Amino acid sequence: MTADRAALREHLVRRRLAGPDIPTTRQRNLRSYRLFGQGDQKALMGLAPRGRWGPGAVLDLMADRVGVDPDFGRAEGTDTIDPERTLDALDRLADLLRATARRRATVLAGTGHPTRLTEFHTSLARALEAAGCTLLTPARGTRFREPTPDGERNCTLDYRGPVAVVRALDGGAARGGRLDRGSGDLLHTHSAQPVRLALAGLTGTGQPLPGLVLGDHGWLCGAGRLGVPAGGIADSNDPAPFVGEAEGEVAVVVPVDDGSPPGCYRPLSDYVLQRADLAPYKE
Repeated sequence: MTADRAALREHLVRRRLAGPDIPTTRQRNLRSYRLFGQGDQKALMGLAPRGRWGPGAVLDLMADRVGVDPDFGRAEGTDTIDPERTLDALDRLADLLRATARRRATVLAGTGHPTRLTEFHTSLARALEAAGCTLLTPARGTRFREPTPDGERNCTLDYRGPVAVVRALDGGAARGGRLDRGSGDLLHTHSAQPVRLALAGLTGTGQPLPGLVLGDHGWLCGAGRLGVPAGGIADSNDPAPFVGEAEGEVAVVVPVDDGSPPGCYRPLSDYVLQRADLAPYKE
């Protein structure tokens, strides 16, 4: 194991981004796998699985891709993300970015975690831009209504730097589309509707689809379903991106806790950019 990989592994475990004591409980993981198996739209995140994914099959996949406990009978306590699987996936993400940079492809970035993962996606996007890629910001200001368990919300597609986010226009917070604490009107959402609107904004003006979508949640699944290469982060209680990866629709999914403070993800983006030989590391 190289020194940088060993150091990142230690960081992942120490900050509980991966390892034997992640913040997500076992009960929450199993509930998410059941909801996905039942076809719950929030759990699907815009994915339309081709295979039969009952809760047992989802657990088997997550044990393989993420490293969660494969015993369906254990429903209490904490769960696990295998840090070696996280590191391997970060290597694959670096390969994806390197290939994107070589093609000088267009890139669209978006997140359902605006106060957690925006900086991570921004670092990757800006490095690709420095390597000659074009960053896209389509459909800025587009208004739409987002369904949640408590009713529809009035929202708009906005950007924080190069990264697309969703803003609520109606003030209140709702389950399933809750306001991130301290974020004003920025919404935490699993929806694929934002990426669909962004991609429609491109095609509607005669532009081609991007060469890469960087993101999480519905950004990964929604882009992958439309045939756009997509890579990013997913938590142990979000099986949809991993199913998309297993079915060949999502290019790369990195298993890691997605609810930690934003600074925790800086060593991950540094590692990916160094492995990809991208700015600011490219000489």
